[in-house]
Amino acid sequence: MINNDVLRSIRYMLDLSDIKVVEITKLADPEFPIEKADVLAFLRREDDPEYAECSSRVLAHFLDGLVIYLRGRDESLPPRPVEKRVTNNVVLKKLRVAFEMKDTDMHETFAAAGFPVSKPELTALFRQSTHKNFRLCGDQMLRNFLKGLTLRVRGG
Repeated sequence: MINNDVLRSIRYMLDLSDIKVVEITKLADPEFPIEKADVLAFLRREDDPEYAECSSRVLAHFLDGLVIYLRGRDESLPPRPVEKRVTNNVVLKKLRVAFEMKDTDMHETFAAAGFPVSKPELTALFRQSTHKNFRLCGDQMLRNFLKGLTLRVRGG
């Protein structure tokens, strides 16, 4: 899925302002170079001349910041390295952690979006990529998860 769409979906889901997106991104790394103008460019339509592509690095910092924003920082653990490449599986994992979701919560979220997922399908998404039963999370699956999570969070 396009990183800009993921950022747009999460921003809508949590009703975040542009400044709040910047603040959340900086929670992962206060030195990370992002400004409100960058966020505005990420949220523009693709045919807009001021549109900018949201890089994996930006999305990774935002998702790590989101975990800290929603759950708090665990001072007993060293900071996690930021993902080099953000895949749909990584987005799913980070959202699962940020919203403290168990398997049942994940199943309910997918079902709420009209996209039921079996237990083996779900566990395959969270395996190491080298595992024989690993499964890539497709764009449609992530889109439905974001839709179900938005329904869950916004109560609609």
